[in-house]
Amino acid sequence: MPVDQQTSAVASPARQTVCVTGAGGFIASWLVKVLLHRGYTVRGTLRNPDDPKNSHLRELEGADQRLILCKADLLDLESLREAIKGCDGVFHTASPVTDDPEQMVEPAVNGTKNVIIAAAEAKVKRMVFTSSIGAVYMDPNRSPDAVVDESCWSDLDFCKNTKNWYCYGKTVAEQAAWEVAKEKGVDLVVVNPVLVLGPLLQSTINASIVHIQKYLTGSAKTYANSVQAYVHVKDVALAHLLVYETPSASGRHLCAESVLHRGEVVEILAKFFPEYPIPTKCSDEVNPRKKPYKFSNQKLKDLGLEFTPVKQCLYDTVKSLQEKGHLPILPQNNQEEAALRVES
Repeated sequence: MPVDQQTSAVASPARQTVCVTGAGGFIASWLVKVLLHRGYTVRGTLRNPDDPKNSHLRELEGADQRLILCKADLLDLESLREAIKGCDGVFHTASPVTDDPEQMVEPAVNGTKNVIIAAAEAKVKRMVFTSSIGAVYMDPNRSPDAVVDESCWSDLDFCKNTKNWYCYGKTVAEQAAWEVAKEKGVDLVVVNPVLVLGPLLQSTINASIVHIQKYLTGSAKTYANSVQAYVHVKDVALAHLLVYETPSASGRHLCAESVLHRGEVVEILAKFFPEYPIPTKCSDEVNPRKKPYKFSNQKLKDLGLEFTPVKQCLYDTVKSLQEKGHLPILPQNNQEEAALRVES
């Protein structure tokens, strides 16, 4: 559903000012776009507002009147105080994406604490924190038949032992967020997105998009025997807006549309884009094919979110990579492509 249709279902905001941390990121850029579209004044924090990689934010509709880019660092409380002062709400989306424990854990945890401290001092009405499926599903003891939902938490020892510092960092950051928010009296709600796909607003490619790009460039000769949950970036931005604007929204919100095996991902890509060297072989043909896990996205559906089908997510991602010059456009029968898209 287009942004204007989806968001018009929610009562119009008063003339509110909200802060979005890490405004240049993939999810954050879309969130800024949606907030500006809704009429909010947005203060976006960036480590360097003058960096050309953030220029796409200034081109968003409404940015010239209602977007203020602020120089701030998550580990510099004073800069966050300056950015958040006078705001009605805060969306904390900034987070490192790395498997280096030193770069992941400290900024994720201490940065989150600093944002909540600054939000408490500014007496914001509500804070929305972007967590991750990484804080939810890393649990070796969960039954394969169990439904993954908001009550699930990743096992920290398991994350440590498998050196999955991204999931470890996201889990301890979210736990710290709940703890500090309670202590400081901040009304906190959380969105836990799965792997996010869809059109890029920024010029650079982020980690989740590389996950798809590698199947089209020929750099991945095989696909893994593993499963992954996916969601469209616009839906993630709308989820943040809905949990912010709905007074009754509380707790965590799992933001996922589908769980696919990598084999299904390459099949969908090959149907839409047969001109690319998409792998057809699994790297593990010995073990049984991994089964998708069950999950519930009912909380966000109850708030009115209509999820974009995963096939559309994959299609939009590749078209965006082509438009941004990250993938060569190879000749193909466009009518066939259009028919496949409609058929799906």
